[in-house]
Amino acid sequence: MLTSFIEGLLCCLTSKSANTVVPVETSELADGYEFVEVKPGRVLRVRHIIPDRPIEEEPSHGASVSCKRKITVYRNGQLFIENLGERASAELRSCQNGQTEPNSTVEVELAESPGEAPAAPHPGQSQQPRMRRRKPKRTVVIDCERKISACKGTHSDVVLFFIHGVGGSLDIWRSQLDFFSRLGYEVIAPDLAGHGASSAPQIAAAYTFYALAEDMRIIFKRYAKKRNILIGHSYGVSFCTFLAHEFPDQIQKMVMINGGGPTALEPSLCSIFNLPTCVLHCLSPLLAWSFLKAGFARQGAREKQLLKENNAFNVSSFVLRAMMSGQYWPEGDEVYHAELTVPTLLVHGMHDKFVPVEEDQRMAEILLMAFLKVLEDGSHMVMMECPETINTLLHEFLLWEPATPYPPCPPMCRSFHGQGTESHCSWWLRL
Repeated sequence: MLTSFIEGLLCCLTSKSANTVVPVETSELADGYEFVEVKPGRVLRVRHIIPDRPIEEEPSHGASVSCKRKITVYRNGQLFIENLGERASAELRSCQNGQTEPNSTVEVELAESPGEAPAAPHPGQSQQPRMRRRKPKRTVVIDCERKISACKGTHSDVVLFFIHGVGGSLDIWRSQLDFFSRLGYEVIAPDLAGHGASSAPQIAAAYTFYALAEDMRIIFKRYAKKRNILIGHSYGVSFCTFLAHEFPDQIQKMVMINGGGPTALEPSLCSIFNLPTCVLHCLSPLLAWSFLKAGFARQGAREKQLLKENNAFNVSSFVLRAMMSGQYWPEGDEVYHAELTVPTLLVHGMHDKFVPVEEDQRMAEILLMAFLKVLEDGSHMVMMECPETINTLLHEFLLWEPATPYPPCPPMCRSFHGQGTESHCSWWLRL
């Protein structure tokens, strides 16, 4: 703590950054690590594991699901979503009591509209407001067929992409990378710019959402195959959403871990991360302690070791400040997310103090095909706290494919609603 304070004081006096903004020292050029130059002088470390597949299976044909919905945005800020696909509704929106909803609607208030308060009625008039037809500001119609199939480790056309969030590195996925590569999956996990062993430019513009999203686009195009699965954590979920929107035909499934609600990104004006870099450097021990308290359900010796070994929060003050102030993405609003047709698994750690569970619930409501699983023993870093549970959950999701008339009931669903109700169950049952 004293060292950080002295370095931060020197930074303020000399007007120089207290952090040397360079990538973490590494000699791991083998064992699946690659360095990819996405732009001149901008190099990302990528862990790329291609397992041996002595016997390759032919991918199953899966099943086609009709993705039809009408998204209407009104001028008062109201979002109205009508799901029109009868088969998708019947197969993927089954209720707990076995009754399906052939056409379901979701009505969401995007924002309050000041200045549009209803006029007061004249004396003698009925208090009941007059109904008038509203004119939509924007209407989006989604009408497509999506083929969903099981993704096995023995399928050579399947690639898993893991994207971390602010302050982390690809090392947070260590358990998942080892687990899925042993099952035969090809896995890709990059370090974001300024994180892990990737290069760290000394200009704040290098850490805007658009700059980082372009990096992820280049990485995806370099390693993508026919069927790709995106797995993101926290801020990394936004990049997964971006890629799913850019490459809808190449994304087979998507996983969002503690990613938050479907709202446009905008940096906070009143945030500790707006302080000068030297001040943040002085506060770095306090920030690390706060991350441990908010990011883990428990703060024992095991969690401290995980935080240190997996570089879960190990980034310079300059990069941290630039990352937080660069989270500006106005396009990523509710309509943007509602347009997605990719099957999505949402995972939320109940003890997460960064992302409220209500935000992930809202995301599940907006997405066309989504399943939300809440883990009671996890927090923000749930993939490190409960690796076995996360690995099993993700693997079941990868192996799932819709069937007629009802999708198969996974073991996790049976543990929730008991045996003997498979005919009433759907993988997309909202828990």
